[in-house]
Amino acid sequence: MASHTDDSHPGPADPAAARARLLTDPGPGGRARRAALSARTDDWLAALFASAGAPAGTAVVAVGGYGRGELSPRSDLDVLLLHEGRLDPALPERLWYPVWDSGAALDHAVRTPAEARAVAAADLKAQLGLLDARHVAGDPALTAALRSTVLADWRAGAAGRLPELRELGRERAERHGELSFLLEPDLKEAKGGLRDVVALDAIAASWLADAPREGLDAAALRLADVRDALHLVTGRATERLALQDQDQVAERLGVLDADTLLRQVYEAARTVAYASDVTWRAVDRVLAARSGRGRRPLRRGFPFAGPFGGASGAARRGAGAVARGAVERRPLAEGVVEQDGEAVLAQGARPASDPVLPLRAAAAAAQNGLTVSHATVRRLAAECRPLPVPWPDEAREQLVTLLGAGEACLPVWEALEAEGLITRLLPDWERVRCRPQRNAVHRWTVDRHLVETAVRAAAMTRRVARPDLLLVAALLHDLGKGWPGDHSEAGEVIVRDVAARMGFDPESVETLAVLVRHHLTLVDTATRRDPDDPATVEAVTKVVTTLPRLELLRALTEADALATGPAAWSGWRASLVDGLAARAAARLAGDTASGPEPAAAPTAEQERLAVEAARTGGPALSLLAQTGAETAGTEPMGVRLLLAVPDRPGLLGTVAGVLALHRLAVRSAGLRELDPIGAGPVLLLSWTVAAEFGELPEAARLRADLRRALDGSLDVARRLAERDAAAPRRRGIPTPPPVVAVAPPVASANATVLEVRAHDAPGLLHRIGRALDGAGVRVRTAHVSTLGADVVDAFYLTDAAGRPLSARRAGEVAAAVRAALG
Repeated sequence: MASHTDDSHPGPADPAAARARLLTDPGPGGRARRAALSARTDDWLAALFASAGAPAGTAVVAVGGYGRGELSPRSDLDVLLLHEGRLDPALPERLWYPVWDSGAALDHAVRTPAEARAVAAADLKAQLGLLDARHVAGDPALTAALRSTVLADWRAGAAGRLPELRELGRERAERHGELSFLLEPDLKEAKGGLRDVVALDAIAASWLADAPREGLDAAALRLADVRDALHLVTGRATERLALQDQDQVAERLGVLDADTLLRQVYEAARTVAYASDVTWRAVDRVLAARSGRGRRPLRRGFPFAGPFGGASGAARRGAGAVARGAVERRPLAEGVVEQDGEAVLAQGARPASDPVLPLRAAAAAAQNGLTVSHATVRRLAAECRPLPVPWPDEAREQLVTLLGAGEACLPVWEALEAEGLITRLLPDWERVRCRPQRNAVHRWTVDRHLVETAVRAAAMTRRVARPDLLLVAALLHDLGKGWPGDHSEAGEVIVRDVAARMGFDPESVETLAVLVRHHLTLVDTATRRDPDDPATVEAVTKVVTTLPRLELLRALTEADALATGPAAWSGWRASLVDGLAARAAARLAGDTASGPEPAAAPTAEQERLAVEAARTGGPALSLLAQTGAETAGTEPMGVRLLLAVPDRPGLLGTVAGVLALHRLAVRSAGLRELDPIGAGPVLLLSWTVAAEFGELPEAARLRADLRRALDGSLDVARRLAERDAAAPRRRGIPTPPPVVAVAPPVASANATVLEVRAHDAPGLLHRIGRALDGAGVRVRTAHVSTLGADVVDAFYLTDAAGRPLSARRAGEVAAAVRAALG
């Protein structure tokens, strides 16, 4: 690039004064100011170079931010004096001293092209600066040759240098945190800051991958504009947006207030951070394929040939290094498969007619420790219609499954939010998105705090009978912070509406409303009231009214505090809360009726099947397919299965195993005993099941396999073991261990109640049933519920004579079931 000598810029007679006039000029700011400042500096250095008597074969080269033409008011001038052959030692001083005398910060070097190349090979930061080399004065051929050589070296060594670049980014993130969650963020060094933008440009220059460009340039511009304003307000070369400067920076930028400024900064940082995550995953795939370490070959050379509207020329040129071949795709859920370590849409997926697909894809990805590919998220955002109101049951279950994945939920949630899918699902989310919390105790923005609370709650799902309500309450408990007034009161109003739209029944809606309205009550009461005062316990019991709600409130209280920050939860607070919760539980237990709810009278269909089974001595079953009409689809979504069988050992496990063989996931199940004709007990099993991958088995085949399993000609356990052994190993996610407990005797006067809470998995009920059968106990009644990714089951057990189990025997049965669950 030639030096600037046109009449649009004043001469360099008084460069400090000219620079000051430019910085205080109320005219154009932003990119125009940075470009003008770079051009003014070019003119100045070019004049100094000419007056210094520089010989042929020398050049002044701008590198780094100055090379990109992005000089902020207090930026350093990164300059390289490039030369061939011998150089007069006094020449650099004649160039640099006027710059120093002006007060400008100067980062300079004097090198030959060979020396510059050697330094770049040894120092990654120096190489990154040279990638932005731009000619200012002197011999342009010298600059062009250096730039060409450095770019060639960068592309040739990208496989080794990009992992080093990534590690630098990780170290910066550890030191400076995530820009989008900090009250005093470092605009340059924190994750999602301007340094990450430079890294993305370097990756693009390697020709191995490119970032998703939509919104990225605008985000980078916003961060640079804020940095400029910060420099002008403080008069210093600072990158940290300190609290005391935020109001002035907002005013200079014409922004309403400091909170609005922070929200804009956070939004920009999230765009940059998400683009970085997507791009680095692409780099990983390309490098793994080049080295032969990839788990599968790629269908086409460049992994981003579709997501961003077609690969760039650089991408196409780099594609040849990537292996070609068929893509290995492993099914995760209906319409969702795993490919190259990400969840993508199956070839037969139809987003336009499947509004639950975004949540199903997100839940499947999170439960398998994956993220959803950028291309998939963009397609889902573009093609999927909004969910009907109220939501279909599957949508609610998939949301709970997503939240129940714990830490694995976070990258998936970020991917959905980057394309606006979260606010489409939860319109109220927009008011808390990127909203700062000006409280030293809080470490997250409001929206991230809500997701972090759900992550913490996922580790507590074994403590409660309704894990779905715990997870949803965790996600929604602070939605009221987007509205004026007490956020708990506003949140109660919001959550009643949101929960109803999600399709929760009235009792569940009321429970969620109580949890949100009183999510601070337990900790506030425990820490501010006399624990020995009966009124203290009454203040809690009057709010929750039932033991299940108390369990939920206790878990939500801890999850909320842990997600707030280390100062919000301590051993002392936990002990106070536990003590109050225990006293409240004792009070509520005295008001709780024992025993299960009375079973509803059998339907005509149930009686018909029971009579048929009693008369024939064999199984009688009825299948009713459910269509997806409630989700605006026409595909079969599940089956209601009624099965009547004369009482016999091992029935529950056998039937559950057959369903597992047909890849039918049990959503709920009930077992009861009837004696329709006085000829002996008949067990009636009522199941609600869903096809794992959307394809239901033929009714005749399912009926035949049930009969074969019951007469012993089909070894269900062996078939399941063979299938599991042949299935590819897939990395799992950490989940809370299963809880198998014997309920207190007051739970039932006629049976021993065994409660099982565990993470759902194929064949889980089969393993439980086999363990109970092996223990030699009878299952008189069972209530099985799958809530998202968790199961909450209750089995009413007796001995062979129909009596409740002794305490010792009950403990042995619980241990057997616990062992079966691993």
